Amino acid sequence: MSQLVIKSLSKAYKSFKVFDGLNLEASAGEIVVIFGGSGTGKTILLRLIAGVEEPSSGTIEIGGHDVADIAPEHRGVGMAFQNFALFPHMSASENIATPLRAAGAADDKVMAGVAKVAKLLKIDHVLNHSPRELSNGQKQRTALARALAASPQILLLDDPLRNVDAKLRFEMRLELPRLLRQSGATVLYVTQDYKEAMALADRIAVLANGKFVQTATPEDIYTKPATLGVARLFGDPSINTGETVIASDSSGVHVVLGGARVSVASSYASHAGRAVTFGVRPEAVELGGAEGLEAEVVAVTPLNERVVLLLQTASGWEFLASLPATAKVPDAGAKIRAGFAEHGTHIFDRQTGERLHG
Repeated sequence: MSQLVIKSLSKAYKSFKVFDGLNLEASAGEIVVIFGGSGTGKTILLRLIAGVEEPSSGTIEIGGHDVADIAPEHRGVGMAFQNFALFPHMSASENIATPLRAAGAADDKVMAGVAKVAKLLKIDHVLNHSPRELSNGQKQRTALARALAASPQILLLDDPLRNVDAKLRFEMRLELPRLLRQSGATVLYVTQDYKEAMALADRIAVLANGKFVQTATPEDIYTKPATLGVARLFGDPSINTGETVIASDSSGVHVVLGGARVSVASSYASHAGRAVTFGVRPEAVELGGAEGLEAEVVAVTPLNERVVLLLQTASGWEFLASLPATAKVPDAGAKIRAGFAEHGTHIFDRQTGERLHG
C-alpha cells in the first residue's frame, strides 16, 4: 500500500500556476527525490503535503486518508529545511524535543525520544549546546533529528545539505540513506543536485514546467531519459547533442553528424525522415577506432579520476569525451576518430524533445 498518494494536485497564486495535475505515489519506507531547478515548485509541494499551504485543487492522502481537513500537527509529517530553522534560544536537545512536546508526550518519553534520535545521528555529545555553538554539520543533524523525533509517517526534507560544506555534503550522501531507512519513514527529499538525487533516491521524480516529466529509478533516469531536458539535467559533463535527420537506405539506418554518417539501430527505420536531436553521453564517446567521426582534439582537461576532451569535427561540430584518467589520452591538436557506444546514445524528437524508442 502507498503511504503517500498525490492525485491531480494543482497550486496557483492568482494567475500564476506553479503546477497543475501532479500525481505521485510513495510506498512505506521509500525515498523519493523531488528533483528540479529553482522556481519549479519543489518546496511548495512539500508545504502542501505538510499542510502549511492549501492546494488549489487535487488531493493528498497519507496512510490511505485524505488529509485536506487535518491540521499540520496531526498529519504525521516531519520536515527539515535547508536553513536548519533552529530556535536560537533553545539548546539542541530542546530543539529536538519540540515536536514531542507539541504532541503532549510525557517528560520521560520526550527525553527518551531525544536520546534515541540524537544517538542515531551522532549528536548526543552536543545536546546541551545552543545553535550558535554548533557547526553547520551539527546544525543539519539537529534539524534532521527534530524532524525524526516524533517518528513521522512522512519525512519531508527540503534541500537539507545545501548550506553545508562540500566535504560534509559528500559524507552525508553516503550516510543519509542508512539513517533514513532506519527511521522507517516515507521520505520526500528535495534537491537541485543531480549527484545527491542519484545517491539517495529509490526513485527520482523530475519536476519541470509544472509537471513531473519522469518518475523512475536513478538508473533509468540516466540511461533512459524521457526527454532531452531530463537527459541534460543528469550528467557532468552534460550530454552532447546535435541536430540531424534519421535516414534509411540499402546500407542501413543512420544520421549525419559533423559532416559524417553515423549508424544507428535498424529499429529506428520507422522514424526515417524525422528531424531529431541526437544525444551521446561523453563517457560513451570511444576514441581510436578504425571507424567514426574524424575530429581534432581542441582541449584536454584533467578532472581527478576522469579526463575530459573537447573535440571538433571539420564541419565545426563540437562534442566532449570523458575518459578514465588511466586511459591513453591524445594531446591537444591530435587528429583522432571518435565512435559512439550504443548504450550512451539517445535520439529525441526535435520538436517535442521526447525520447524516441527504436
